[in-house]
Amino acid sequence: MSEVGRSGRGPGWPFRVVWLTEVDSTNRYVLDAAGAGEPEGLVVVADHQSAGRGRLGRTWEAEPGSSLLLSVLLRPRRTIDELHLCTAAVALAMVGAVRDVAGFSAVLKWPNDLLADGRKLAGVLAEVDIGSSGIVRAVVAGIGVNVTENAFPPELASMATACEVIAGRPIGRRRLLAAFLVHLGDRLDTPDPELVAEYRAQLATIGEAVRVDRPAGPIEGIAVDVDDLGGLVVETEAGSTVTISAGDVVHLRPR
Repeated sequence: MSEVGRSGRGPGWPFRVVWLTEVDSTNRYVLDAAGAGEPEGLVVVADHQSAGRGRLGRTWEAEPGSSLLLSVLLRPRRTIDELHLCTAAVALAMVGAVRDVAGFSAVLKWPNDLLADGRKLAGVLAEVDIGSSGIVRAVVAGIGVNVTENAFPPELASMATACEVIAGRPIGRRRLLAAFLVHLGDRLDTPDPELVAEYRAQLATIGEAVRVDRPAGPIEGIAVDVDDLGGLVVETEAGSTVTISAGDVVHLRPR
């Protein structure tokens, strides 16, 4: 374990970074630290996760050292309905870091993926610590970025990509982390309307035919916008609009 220093801009954001050789899950590690009273700004990075977490109970698997795997502790003054903006800030910060360090532009797939050349480059998973009174005490935002081609197994080659694959050159994980923290500090200080406008501009999902798998059942239509809290607005074939705050999105190919 090593501390690699402090970075970031904006009031209250000298990030404290702890780099681990291996951990079961960086999100689990940071959630435990949050429960023990750790201040916001803790960033835990791991060379390898033995039980990395993904959305909807999925796992995140990568060869040691092949991905940038990290979790950030945030203590935002937000309601539970506003927490998608934390995920948006993290995703946008990594888009900026990839552009600065790897030299290409990634786009976003609602709600939590970064895409490059139509393939998955990174995913964000936010988990929340909520007190007995219903108050949000902490948000842990984890992100895993494929850096080398070894970051995903061969059977996922048609669906995933990596920074070095797109850039055609080596990409340093520490440089990518440093750039990410600078961008994240900026995004956390960005007024909500500007953050949502940037998020909207980066969303490849808008304009796509989509299926959204929700607890209440799937819905299909055209993704037409995001609302002021980052919820996805879908126009159905019947002409009605539905705003989705949580769900798994599939971009549908033309039939």
